[in-house]
Amino acid sequence: MNSSRFSTAYPLGIALACLCLCAIGIARYESRPEADADCVAAQLAPPPPPPTPAPPIDPIPETPASSSADSRTVVVRPGDNLALIFNREGLSAQTLHRLVSADPWGAQLAKIAPGEEFSFLLDEDNRLLSLSYAPDPLKTLRFSREGDRFRGEEIIVEPQRTTAYVHGVIKDNLFTASQRAGLPDQETMELAQIFQWDIDFILDIRTGDSFYALLEKLYLDDEFIGFGNILAAEFINQGDSYRAVRYVESTGDANYFDPQGRSMRKAFLRAPVSFTRISSNFNLRRKHPLWNRAMPHRGIDYAAPRGTPIFASGDGVVTEAGKGRANGNYVVLRHGEQFMTKYLHMSRFARGIRAGKRVRQGETIGYVGATGWATGPHLHYEFLVNGVHQNPRTVKLPDAEPVPAADTERFKASTAPLLATLSAHRDQSHLAVGR
Repeated sequence: MNSSRFSTAYPLGIALACLCLCAIGIARYESRPEADADCVAAQLAPPPPPPTPAPPIDPIPETPASSSADSRTVVVRPGDNLALIFNREGLSAQTLHRLVSADPWGAQLAKIAPGEEFSFLLDEDNRLLSLSYAPDPLKTLRFSREGDRFRGEEIIVEPQRTTAYVHGVIKDNLFTASQRAGLPDQETMELAQIFQWDIDFILDIRTGDSFYALLEKLYLDDEFIGFGNILAAEFINQGDSYRAVRYVESTGDANYFDPQGRSMRKAFLRAPVSFTRISSNFNLRRKHPLWNRAMPHRGIDYAAPRGTPIFASGDGVVTEAGKGRANGNYVVLRHGEQFMTKYLHMSRFARGIRAGKRVRQGETIGYVGATGWATGPHLHYEFLVNGVHQNPRTVKLPDAEPVPAADTERFKASTAPLLATLSAHRDQSHLAVGR
């Protein structure tokens, strides 16, 4: 809904291709004339009947579904994947392979979640004619059989949109404050992501901090189905105010900017992992816990459960992805000529992470582990400027690109009403508290 939301069958595909090639070769061999001595006899004999073509592996119905077609709805169970569901429903692996190979939507079937539903249409021989899957109330993926493949389509329903206002004051943590204000956890995460470059939501939040947000409420046939985009927001952290507004650029991309048109994004994330605590700070005179002697700690250790995703802190190129005795599984990213980041002690790399690969800020590059000289699962993160280590928590991060000068008037015309509405609601909230 928001602007900002495989394959075990591969060897089987190769085997099927080889089988088809072998069948073609046999057919050619059988239809080839024999030795020259047999040519006269071959001319006198009646011509042999044409070879009978091999039946397809998974026969495709040539007629439209009849009244005997069976329609089923299947609810995804915890731990399910599409292969398990197809096996339970008696559908073949060949059918599954054809389905997930339907470009470009078939790959999305790998992302199913418990509670979601599939609708199957089957013929009298239990062969799949069509499948529908709705990952959210506004989007349906529909796959229809055409010959020996499936054609996929995405159906988007446009909801009715209204504007809602929420205000919360933090007494213990951001999530409980948001829940009291009626804001679901997903929207709370998005609110934190807007301000994550200016506020550390693990270490910087204090009792009495507050937030104000203007966001969309979505309805389908007059039924509330959830929240949409956050349109404008303000966060008060330790007395400092941070304001952000959503702006759809002329390219169609939507991003968040402050009221002056400066991007809320920085070129780097302050912390590239969702951590539970900092287990070791940047300290050039730290005593190493294993070797009991002073060894510089040129990064920050973020303690997190094993398997927690690790993100690229900025756009860049993988220069190293390897394993060392001390570092364990590690990745090094270069961000232009000036900046470099390092990620150590991973349990494993994300798929496709190797030297030379380009990554985007926020892309998963690996997972938290305790490889190398690690005493427990954590990410050791280093930030270098011109080859010199800097404290990742305090180094000044470069900004992302602001609104282009040519778009300044368009930006103001688009965002001024949203910021004014947010301010009016905020002032009204203060008056209500003062009564």
